[in-house]
Order: sequence, then C-alpha cells, then structure tokens
Amino acid sequence: MRRRVIRTMLFGTSLLVGCAISTTKQTFDLGVESVVSSVNNMRTASQKRIQILIANPDALKILDGQDIVVRDLYGSISYLKDAQWGDRLPNIVQARLARAFENTHGFGGVGKPGDGLAINYQIITDIRLFGIDFQENNKLAHVEIAAKIMDDKTRSIRQTRVFSTQNPVLGVHNEDYAKALDEAFSIVIKDIVNWVLKDI
Repeated sequence: MRRRVIRTMLFGTSLLVGCAISTTKQTFDLGVESVVSSVNNMRTASQKRIQILIANPDALKILDGQDIVVRDLYGSISYLKDAQWGDRLPNIVQARLARAFENTHGFGGVGKPGDGLAINYQIITDIRLFGIDFQENNKLAHVEIAAKIMDDKTRSIRQTRVFSTQNPVLGVHNEDYAKALDEAFSIVIKDIVNWVLKDI
C-alpha cells in the first residue's frame, strides 16, 4: 500500500512539472542598431580618447525586473501575459547603451562598473517609463529615460536631460508589443548617444 502512495505522489509531481514547462513565457530582447552621427566625424583626437562608464540604471521596482509593463486607460498597471524580457530591464538597458556608444567609435573606452577603465565621465540613467500604454483608440509603446553626464573627477553633473518617445503598436500579439518597445527604445538610445557626443 505504501508503494502505491509513493508512486501516486511521484506521478502527481511529474504532472506539475510538465504543466510548468508548458506555460513557458515568450522571452524578448532589445537590440540597438549602430548610431550613425555626423557629430562623431567632428570629434577631435583628444575627444576620442575620452573614456566613459555606463552606470547601472535606476528604476522603480515595477521596472526593475523581467516583466513587460502594461498601463491601461485609467493608469492601472499590470504585466503582459506570458511574456518577459531576457534579463532584468536595467541590465538590458545598460548593456545596449554601452554597445551603442562602442559602435560610434567616438571614445577611447566604454565600460561598465568593474571594467577597470580610467574613467573621465559617467553616463547615469534613470528608466522612468518603459511599457505599453493602452488608450481609447490605440496602443503605444512608451519609453522615457532621464540621463546625466557626470565628471568622474569632480563628481559634478555636467548636463542632464530627459529623453522620451512613443511608438504605435501594430498588432495584438506579444511580439508586436515587444517590437514596438524595441523601436521606441532604439530612438531614445540614439538621442542619448548623439547628445553625449555633442557635449563631451
């Protein structure tokens, strides 16, 4: 009798594991195209020796995870069903921002904390909005990131600016929402990179 109970329990456990596997969330990433800027061609040799550090982005708890945020017409916040980012959103934003700066070839070095660079400036960001806004007649991907340029030696803020854009969602599937957010994010990142290139 005891053997039968054990076998039943094991069989039930295997069913639960199987159910968990069958509801795996769709996982999405953010990409960054190379930032083509005429500003880079005007940079002097000394400017191209500047090394920058991409600090870990700040974010509210609701944005500091893998869930994709959805906000309805009345401002109520939830998460996109059966979908997630491939890593914590701040980690992805930091990595993609670093890649975008590297792709310009306009700096002597681009790194993250712990990379061991002789840093001249830090790029500090705050993810304020990153999700889907449901409105009466449409759906918009909304990305807003505040950025600061800090002198690493004096610890003073050189410049600060908020970058924001909205992009329409064309479709009703999870991949359509992720694509719209990716496109909005790319616009914001390009604006941040060009802004930094002009300033330092």
